[in-house]
Amino acid sequence: MVCLHQYSTANLPHTQPGIPSASTAKSQLSALTVKASYDDGLYNRDKFPHWITISGACNTRETVLKRDGTNIVTDSSCYPTSGRWYSPYDGATWTVASDVDIDHMVPLKNAWISGANTWTTSKRSDFANDLSRPQLWAVTDNVNQAKSDQSPDQWKPSLTSFHCTYAKSWVAVKYAYGLSITSAEKSSLSSMLNTCSS
Repeated sequence: MVCLHQYSTANLPHTQPGIPSASTAKSQLSALTVKASYDDGLYNRDKFPHWITISGACNTRETVLKRDGTNIVTDSSCYPTSGRWYSPYDGATWTVASDVDIDHMVPLKNAWISGANTWTTSKRSDFANDLSRPQLWAVTDNVNQAKSDQSPDQWKPSLTSFHCTYAKSWVAVKYAYGLSITSAEKSSLSSMLNTCSS
């Protein structure tokens, strides 16, 4: 793993689609259903078909790597052979695609236990490959693995300056898909939204 730590705003990735303003996110948060999560024990990642073909040879993962990176060069199968990726969760910059994971802002299992267990497979695929909302993020691989399926009351990005954007994005995705939140999750999201300047 070759990491180049750089923290200037010049390294911030392309702006994710669909991130609401803080005031909109607060309104959306207030509108979410608050209830205990329900784990029916039937979750399986395969129930969320992901990394589907988006365009030509490019799947969802490769599309996000191209979207969120800088100076990306790909081979004929769309795999990035060079480029740079800034991970907003921890402030690290990477130059090898294998060091970068595509994180689902709202993890697939978290979605399952907050309402996606009743969805069709088609809707779960839309959720897992959503490029029109702030759901997919190129981040440091082991940071993504540390987050796993945890909600914001259980895990937050180490870069506190990103907490505002993280909360706005999480809320926007849950709101768009009508997913519920727990009371602890709502409290944590509210606290993070209170760090927003706009």
